[in-house]
Order: sequence, then C-alpha cells, then structure tokens
Amino acid sequence: MQLSPLFTFLAGLAAHNDRAWFQVRKAEYDRLRADFEADVAFWRQELNRLDPALAGPLGRSSVFRIYRDVRFSKNKDPYKTHFSAYFTASAGKETDAPGYYVQVGPGGQTLVAGGLYQPDKAQLAAIRQEIDYNAAGLKAVLGAPGFRQYFPGLAGERLKKAPAGYDPAHPEIELLKHKNFVASHEIPDADALAAPDFRAHVLARLGALVPLGQFLREAVG
Repeated sequence: MQLSPLFTFLAGLAAHNDRAWFQVRKAEYDRLRADFEADVAFWRQELNRLDPALAGPLGRSSVFRIYRDVRFSKNKDPYKTHFSAYFTASAGKETDAPGYYVQVGPGGQTLVAGGLYQPDKAQLAAIRQEIDYNAAGLKAVLGAPGFRQYFPGLAGERLKKAPAGYDPAHPEIELLKHKNFVASHEIPDADALAAPDFRAHVLARLGALVPLGQFLREAVG
C-alpha cells in the first residue's frame, strides 16, 4: 500500500465528507481499499505465524467499513476518515475477544493497538482474577523490552477506587483498576510516510503485542 495516495484521499474526504464527493471518487476508493486489504492479508499471515491461535479454525480478520453508524451520534458525517482492521482468534463479533487492531489515516490517525477493549462483566472478572493469581505474568509482558519499545503500558479507562471484592491495599491494585486491557501506539504521519516498508513497520508493533494477547486469551478462557 502506498500511503501518500491514501492519505491524500482521506484528507480530501475529511474536508468534503459527503456522498456527492465520495461517489465521484468511488473507483479511487475501491482501489485504495483493495491495496489495504492486501496489506491486511499480509499482516494476518504473519500474525498466524507469531500467534498460532489466530491460525485456528475460529481465527479471522475484519476490514471495517468506511461508512459510519450515525444513528446515535451528533456527528452526522457519513464516512470515516481512516481505514482499519481487526485480527482475532474468535468467531464472535470483531472486538469481543482479545485481538490486534490496525488503523491508517492522516492527521495522527495511524495506530497499532491490541488487547481487549471494553471486556464484558465475565471477561473483566476473569482478567482481574488472573492478575490476582498471576500478576507476575502480566508484569513480565508489560515490562518486556520488545513491548516497551513501542508501548508505555496499558491504556484506557480505569476505576478511581478498588474494584468490588478487592482490598484497596492489594499490591496490584493499580493493574486491577483497569477497565480496558489495551495497549496502543500512534505512528506520526511523518514516520508512517517515511517508513521504507510500511507493512514491516506495522508488523513489528503487532508482534510486540502478541504476549499481551496470549495472556488475555488465557485469562478469559
């Protein structure tokens, strides 16, 4: 995928986010999406090797639609201004299991992320139980040099107080307060455009996330 044409198209879409502008350029969009899908297929193939669970019968990848769901949003722009995909070892909905996420777009929208976003009640309880029993395992993942090279730690929303059933003095209370178990790395536009091999640039960051995905997948069973 050549990023410059994609960024130019998406920047234009951000400035003219309406159906008339998009329809005139639909053929260009189709070409760009096909290029992105080829990159997604490459990342999927490599992730299958790095994280064998993704190569199993339930593993799949999803390229998200460019059309926004505006039903419950004040922002009625019909189109997203980035391309994105999710990779998971689950046959369920895109983000209901630990996985890997790639998003590509101009204006600081390019990022690589992984983990489990907004786990349901049972998943959250299971992850916290695993931290209670095996905090060393998660801390080893988060402290590994390969992970720290790209990710400062877990991102996302946290509780202000100890979760129900846990002592506020628990030695791992800061980990237990997390409501999302995700790590995210933003790739600045200049770095993305200057990368001699953008596929490899993204893959290095996806690979660093594999131990986190494996820890969470084991925790939620």
